[in-house]
Amino acid sequence: MTTAAQLEASQRVRFCRSSDGVRIAYAVHGHGPPVVLDACWLSHLEFDWRSPVWRHYLVELGRVATVIRFDERGHGLSDREVSDFSLRRRVDDLAAVVDDAGLDRFALIAMAQGGPVSLHYLHEQPGRVTRFVCASTYSGAGQHVTDDDRDLEAAFEAMIRAGWDRKDPLFRRVFTTMMIPDAGEEQMAWLDDLHQRAVSARTAYLSRRERGKADATHLLPHIDVPTLVVHSRHERMNSFEHGRALAAGIPGARLVPLESNNHILLESEPAWPVFLREVTAFLAAGSAESGAGRTRGVHALTARELEVLRLVARGSDNATIAADLHLSVRTVERHLQRIYAKLELSGPSARAGAVANLLGSPPSTR
Repeated sequence: MTTAAQLEASQRVRFCRSSDGVRIAYAVHGHGPPVVLDACWLSHLEFDWRSPVWRHYLVELGRVATVIRFDERGHGLSDREVSDFSLRRRVDDLAAVVDDAGLDRFALIAMAQGGPVSLHYLHEQPGRVTRFVCASTYSGAGQHVTDDDRDLEAAFEAMIRAGWDRKDPLFRRVFTTMMIPDAGEEQMAWLDDLHQRAVSARTAYLSRRERGKADATHLLPHIDVPTLVVHSRHERMNSFEHGRALAAGIPGARLVPLESNNHILLESEPAWPVFLREVTAFLAAGSAESGAGRTRGVHALTARELEVLRLVARGSDNATIAADLHLSVRTVERHLQRIYAKLELSGPSARAGAVANLLGSPPSTR
């Protein structure tokens, strides 16, 4: 079994630009079919590995999948000086990461505030996501809220502005307690610290306000991908009603209630192995279905891979292909790697062999 240290050492941090030029930091680690984690509110690609709150997520998912995750704009290693945190930009950020990583089809996990972003991406990019997991998230933050909830949110915003940048964690501890009420002091202190490491008070305030406006509830009946909803039954950040509504609204979705008070599941609590078993089994079923339907030869290539291969056949080098298709050279290289893998080619002759496969095959209808 791959150790936690080996998985951490395998992480590679990369950068891409979103539609408005903002640089988004993303990281890749683990082994297996690709799984994308939509950005959470508080994250730091490097700091998370030392976390008693997040590390078990990274380790266990990395043992069964190639995990691609990214810091939200304005957070972590992504560009910090950002003013636009709209839903449109956040969907574009997810798309930019997926494209730069060279992913054609992948599983997607939406956690915390990631629901609306992921739902919009699914609607705009049908067929690219193989499996969809909703983990303690929502379709819209403004759904299923009471007047008391609105008053509480106003108080949260005031605490962010007044206490986020304070040296003592008094105000940040309120958010920590809401997220992991059953945690010990070490875990709570780490999450207190993450608040300041991940994001400034200004960005925390602005991004939280925009998240409150994001809504994709109207898209739920149109989501056509196998979906698993896992939600802590007694958590305080996103009520269980959000998870129930997601499962009821997405055709064929399955709901797994988790007996937990925590928004972020702790490694030591009974709900964690339930979450891990359900999610990994769900993702594995998707991988098996994909493998069973895979065919060999050029007809197994995606439309984008065929575009790349046709340009190779014309004698274009990687830089020229990148310019012609408006991609980065690195993305072209990843497309070629997947082409070689699908055609079972390797070594110095792989490029020529791929062209030979293309020229020797009848036209594809893909």
